[in-house]
Formats: sequence, C-alpha cells, structure tokens
Amino acid sequence: MQPNDARILRGSALVAAPVGAVAVIASAVLAGSHGLIGGLVAVAVVGVFFAGGSYALMRITENRPQVAMTAGMLVYAVQILLIGVFIVAFNGTSAFSGRAFGLSLLVTALAWVGGQVKQSLTSRMLYVDPEPSVPALKREADAVGTGSRDAT
Repeated sequence: MQPNDARILRGSALVAAPVGAVAVIASAVLAGSHGLIGGLVAVAVVGVFFAGGSYALMRITENRPQVAMTAGMLVYAVQILLIGVFIVAFNGTSAFSGRAFGLSLLVTALAWVGGQVKQSLTSRMLYVDPEPSVPALKREADAVGTGSRDAT
C-alpha cells in the first residue's frame, strides 16, 4: 500500500467515524433500541464496503496506475450494488429500524466519500515519475552522439 493511499483511507475513516457515531446516537434517541441496532449495522456496512473497496482499488492500481479511473468507477459501482443487495435482503426485517438504518447509512457513506475527496484534494501526490527512465549520463551521451545541441 502506497503512503498516499493509506493517508486517503485513514482520512476517510476519520471523517466518517464521528458522523457515524452521531448517526448511531441520533438513531438510538429517535427510534430506541431498534434504531441503535440499525445505526450500528449501517456504520458497519459503510465501514466494511467502503474500506474494502478502497483497499481493492489500491491493490488494483498499485502496479497499473493507468487503470485508476476505470477501476475506481468499477469499485464504486460494485460498492453501491452490494449495499443495494444488502438493503433488499434486509427489507422488512424486525431486527432493526429500517429508517434509522437507511439514514445512518446515507450520512455515513456521504461522509466517507467526502473524506476521500478532501484527502485526495489536499494530499501532495506526484503526477510524474521523479526518477528519469533513462539515466542522465546516458541521455547526454546519446545527445552528443546524435549531434543534438541539447547536451551543450
């Protein structure tokens, strides 16, 4: 895992955690014990799916950064699809409050994505490889050998 990726993952979790905690507390106050369980399940679902998705994206783009946009869109689509499957699977359950679950899931997921955006925009990532692919001495020798004026 590259340092920038770890920083983005950690920043996302640090933004989403307090929002999730407030959502769980609000769910418990407004919907009782079923709201508490719904809020906790929602925060767990966001944590597992979004952290897992971020980790998968990091692993995919570790050696192939040119596929970052495609992989990011695919991972995000799979995350949303899996959350949708989870919602459909537990639709109408009496184990927890569906409304508390849905609202907690929404605010925590938005906080996670907001944290990712904030960390991505404020991190200092290199856009080019700082090490040249051809050593400087070899480039100068090639330039001199071909009669280029760039080497002088």
